Amino acid sequence: MKKTVDDVNFEGKTTFIRCDFNVPVVDGAISNDLRIVSALPTIKKVIQGGGKAIIMSHLGRPKKGFEKRFSLKHIVKHLSDLLETSVEFSSDCIGENTITN
Repeated sequence: MKKTVDDVNFEGKTTFIRCDFNVPVVDGAISNDLRIVSALPTIKKVIQGGGKAIIMSHLGRPKKGFEKRFSLKHIVKHLSDLLETSVEFSSDCIGENTITN
């Protein structure tokens, strides 16, 4: 039998969640947040279950390394509003600048 998010006790656990937040952005604003909204039940389940969610995603397909227009930093406020909680952003997943709290 397969386990689902409903079968897990998240109390005191940190959970890594891979989300597809590759949403369309027009003039710096999200034009369709369906992919973000679709991930909310899972993220909320972890948080409401007493856990901490680390969310990983990407935006676009940069050709030559980092491109500011593909940063997910601009979705942080929208995600915070949808979750009704503070969301922190880490610009990297390795190294000294990575948020580990």
